Amino acid sequence: MYLEHFGLTEAPFRITPHTDFFFEGANRGATLEALLYAITHDEGIVKVSGEVGSGKTMLCRVLMERLPQHVVTIHLANPSLSREEILFALADELQVNLATNRVSAVLRALQEHLIDLYAQGRQVVVLIDEAHAMPAETLEEIRLLSNLESNRHKLLQIVLFGQPELNDILNRNEMRQLKERITHNFTLEPLVRADIAQYISFRMRAAGFKGPDVFSPAALKQIAAASLGLTRRVNILCDKALLAAFAGNTHEITAPHVKAAIRDADFRGASLARPGIWLGGAAAAALVLGAIAAFHYQSGGPPQADIPAAPAAATLPAAATPVAPPPVAPPPAAAAPESPAPPPAAASTPPAPPPAPTVTAPAEAAPPPVKPADAPALAPAIAAATAHSEAAPRQKDRQARFGPLTQQHLEATRKWLDAAGDSRWFIQLLSTDPGSAAHLENFLATAARLVAPAELRVYSVEFGGTRRMGVIYGDYPSREAAMNAMGSLPQALKLYGPYPRQVRRLRS
Repeated sequence: MYLEHFGLTEAPFRITPHTDFFFEGANRGATLEALLYAITHDEGIVKVSGEVGSGKTMLCRVLMERLPQHVVTIHLANPSLSREEILFALADELQVNLATNRVSAVLRALQEHLIDLYAQGRQVVVLIDEAHAMPAETLEEIRLLSNLESNRHKLLQIVLFGQPELNDILNRNEMRQLKERITHNFTLEPLVRADIAQYISFRMRAAGFKGPDVFSPAALKQIAAASLGLTRRVNILCDKALLAAFAGNTHEITAPHVKAAIRDADFRGASLARPGIWLGGAAAAALVLGAIAAFHYQSGGPPQADIPAAPAAATLPAAATPVAPPPVAPPPAAAAPESPAPPPAAASTPPAPPPAPTVTAPAEAAPPPVKPADAPALAPAIAAATAHSEAAPRQKDRQARFGPLTQQHLEATRKWLDAAGDSRWFIQLLSTDPGSAAHLENFLATAARLVAPAELRVYSVEFGGTRRMGVIYGDYPSREAAMNAMGSLPQALKLYGPYPRQVRRLRS
């Protein structure tokens, strides 16, 4: 109804999973890459947990699309299968010819078929949705299925997707054997306000929106408070708010529009059941991802797998020296819509134009070069907090240990700014903090393969006592020229919502 009013080509906030709208920020992209790694490197049983509406099914769908072609994927969406039914379901999905319905014979036929597939270089992964609702005996059968293996490799990879109740089930004494088989645990955390702003902007632009962001800061604050950071609720509220703005014949979404959407959605009384669980899971996932990143650094990269490069590159999860992640602030409660703490990963939302930026020199120390092939597997880490003093921004830059590409582009950008006129335009590709040195390096390495490397630039600015890093592209005589060039950018560089800016904004 409101698509034409806002210049959209399709509905941006549908609650049904649409993989074109997969948001790779807020650690979603990093979790996807870690899942791809765990599955393609024979890592046994993997668990992904998250609150209702946090995006588990979307992640599962995207995972199915991005697995290499040699991986045979089985998706079990019905959690109420009995112990015997899950065997028959797997045999049916794999088109195993069954001579009898005896369970022992079915299991033997299934194992022989898996061995044949393994001999052909194929790999089988079972993605089980809503695993928290599975009967205990079925979960026990999953443990037994994980025992199917050759001399050196698992014949069946299993990924469990479930709500936090799955963690409670696995903590039972009778489930300790299954819990011991789970090699990786990932948690989809609720979004904080900065993530929500980036998420909304991303989905609007993925739906064809071309103008400036229509959700006002006050509206975003209301959405963050009422949604509790759950993407499904964000979608519902945004859809209703857009409809309210359309009815009011306005193109700006304000707090009254969102309040009307909240009243209509009626989320009252709903809350996150177990905030402590997802907070602990966030730290565990960060440690797992950091370990995977360390392994890749030491081994020179993962074995080659047919994983699509562009979506992985778009995630560009940050990596740094392994540090213990600090506690993550819980999402805002409906009754207290103050700003929550920033997310553990570097935010990629383009900030408002800084009022008084100053271009700085590149940092002095640099880490060993990061291989572009390693970029998808690098995991996010949290930069250590530094004191808010006059020297803190430069100290942060030194601690970031910028890579060679970042340093090279910082120096080139200084020279470019000295010569560029104030009226020139460029495209803002990425904005992050100085602690995400590997993030910057990986983004530049990937972007250099997609566009002209000489047109990529990096700046460092300070505003409001906070230092930000930016990756920009191109040099254009007008805003229209920058917009036209932005339309032809590779899709992997469009995922975080690039936008045109003027050179004078870096100097004013």
